[in-house]
Amino acid sequence: MITPADEYPVHQAPLPIAWPTTSDRNFYDRSYMCAHDRSGEIFVVIGVGYYPILGVKDGFLLVHRGDEHTAVHLSDAMDGDRLNQHVGPLAIDVAEPLKQLHVTLDETEGLAADLTWNGLFDVVQEQRHLMRQGTRVTLDAQRFAQVGTWSGSLTVDGKTYDVDPKTWLGTRDRSWGIRPVGEAEPAGRPADPPFEGMWWLYVPMAFDDFGLVLIIQEEPSGYRTLNDCTRVWKDGRVEQLGWPRVNIHYRSGTRQPTGATIEATAADGSPVTFEIDAQAATPLHIGGGYGGDPDWIHGQWKGEKFVERVNYDLTDPAVAGRIPFGVIDHVGHAVCTEADGTKREGWGMFEHASFGLHRPSGFNDWGDVAP
Repeated sequence: MITPADEYPVHQAPLPIAWPTTSDRNFYDRSYMCAHDRSGEIFVVIGVGYYPILGVKDGFLLVHRGDEHTAVHLSDAMDGDRLNQHVGPLAIDVAEPLKQLHVTLDETEGLAADLTWNGLFDVVQEQRHLMRQGTRVTLDAQRFAQVGTWSGSLTVDGKTYDVDPKTWLGTRDRSWGIRPVGEAEPAGRPADPPFEGMWWLYVPMAFDDFGLVLIIQEEPSGYRTLNDCTRVWKDGRVEQLGWPRVNIHYRSGTRQPTGATIEATAADGSPVTFEIDAQAATPLHIGGGYGGDPDWIHGQWKGEKFVERVNYDLTDPAVAGRIPFGVIDHVGHAVCTEADGTKREGWGMFEHASFGLHRPSGFNDWGDVAP
């Protein structure tokens, strides 16, 4: 199956680009983007994914405002033109690779967008992310991330938001590999050891002269299976910030973070501390398709040219009960303090999940919350 991408010298195997080197049904290739201002009033998430083995492509645009999620979901049969990423009225144009994107959503069920992304710093290649259940690989992914600004406009039910790059920023990433997608597979033998919980932290932020990308995952015991903390300077320098010590600040009686203190280490061994405030909690598993979202599963075949709009009231008990058991994105505001006392202000995303056991946090069963 030869496609336009085969015209370019990008092959990594003796196969057409359309054919992955693995036959694993969970192979995926996806973009994630978020956009927000600095008030916490609004948080926008956009995603487009391709699932070659399943023959599906899909996309979504999710708007978080107050206690409401408004989502447009789109799905279709995958075609051969991956150089022009689009699912129905949603499209991503790579205007300048690794620097600028143009994202459009033609008016669909009351939502529309015309947004341009500009990276503030070079992209960061994250560490390869590998997870297993017993002997089976459940996630094997590569990703790059970037912090930047947005400009353009967003319209929701007749109200148009002027997206000004002076105040609107966000994070985007591209990831590909293997992760659970599409319809559920037969369960088979129960996992051994059983799944006991998840603790996850992802903090990409923009400061005046550097970008930060922090990604950490820990097992219930606190054993760290993924540790990547990188800052990239405007002059192109890339600096690893060691093995950060993290103290999440939870609202009493919940696992809802209000922020965090992160103690990292500069390349010269000196301490670097980030004090972060988190606001505008946006659960990605309520209409965004992440983490077992029962309403929108990435890669699921919905039929050709599928379009739907779904509204979620986050105060509805049927919805609110799901919120603690998934990954939640926040608008993050940070102050970075260097060893010499220099302070820098930053903005970006604070993404966290903590459910089930995480003994370093004092959560010893699924019902434990912060005191």
